[in-house]
Amino acid sequence: MGFDGEVWHLRGGDEPVGEILIDEADFPWLAGRFTPAPGYAEVRDLFARELALLEQDFDEAGEAWEAAYDEIRSRVSLSSPDGPVAEFLLHIEGDRAWFRWSEEPFDE
Repeated sequence: MGFDGEVWHLRGGDEPVGEILIDEADFPWLAGRFTPAPGYAEVRDLFARELALLEQDFDEAGEAWEAAYDEIRSRVSLSSPDGPVAEFLLHIEGDRAWFRWSEEPFDE
């Protein structure tokens, strides 16, 4: 699977949130340069909070991380070059984004 050079799109409803130009693939994770769009301003703090919680001890911050990520998932969607994906786990820090995705919902 050749993902390098693909552009994935992040949207918040009908508004563009950003694009990810893939430059690394370590399946199931993809990573690339994140270019924010106007809608990113509304979710930037959510991604910063999610990443900060992820870096903490999961036993202490796990529930807070899950709540933060649930909010991200309720506000943004991710599309591959072929269309929207059913499920994803996405992190954004500065101009880098890394994620995994599935065409089917993740197992609970």
